[in-house]
Amino acid sequence: MSDSAYVFQGNSLVVPEETSQLEEAIPVGTIQQGFGSLDIVSIDALYEGGTIQSVDLDPKTPLPPGWRTISMRELVNIVAMENMVDGTGTAGRLLRAYHISQWRRESVFCGSCGSRNQDTSLARRCPACGRVEFPRISPAIITLISNDKGQALLAHNRNFTPGVYSLIAGFTEAGESLESTVKREIREEVSLEVRDIRYQVSQPWPFPNSLMLGFTARHSGGNIQVDGVELEDARWFDPDKLPLLPGYGSVSRYLINKWISGEFSS
Repeated sequence: MSDSAYVFQGNSLVVPEETSQLEEAIPVGTIQQGFGSLDIVSIDALYEGGTIQSVDLDPKTPLPPGWRTISMRELVNIVAMENMVDGTGTAGRLLRAYHISQWRRESVFCGSCGSRNQDTSLARRCPACGRVEFPRISPAIITLISNDKGQALLAHNRNFTPGVYSLIAGFTEAGESLESTVKREIREEVSLEVRDIRYQVSQPWPFPNSLMLGFTARHSGGNIQVDGVELEDARWFDPDKLPLLPGYGSVSRYLINKWISGEFSS
């Protein structure tokens, strides 16, 4: 068994106040000194050569002195995207632990007959009807669209922080290829057509259970018309005249930075 674990409370990571390496698991002895005896769950016995363990605190559990929480969404903006793109290393271990911790909270009972599930490695099996459930992963595309003027399309979603612009994104639907998702989402949200769709990078994004798949594409037709539902505004921006951008831990910022550096030619 591993001698360290991640501690979660709802959508936050729980860490000692003096901790600076937030993506590192906490020694079990330190956890026990702070909280006493807790149910430490083994998530994966063979991930990257070692066991991943986690503790899932009840949201009402008061934290002992010397401990604090940090939102997982805030945390991914602190950890550099380059440390998460391949889903390995300490950042990958943390995202995996968080993703599976959420899934365990949501899959206590069988979705077919309602019986209490039993754990079998990374799956959960219903002892009554035999249904087997694995952690849910929902693929979602995110696309940097460029035009012949060397500009990129950025949009402001009504759920974003005021002034922040990002890329067009959306979930893949049943029976749909990733490339079809790129075209559909762009057409639905900004009424544009694109060509030269190319996959670039992926990122685990457990908010709650996504796998972000980053693409680039070229504008081939149409004028910007925002849908007015998800998006409030969308514009073409020059690389030296950009609005506020998403945090550095996001795949959108990673793609935008690569475009600014000239890695994606216009």
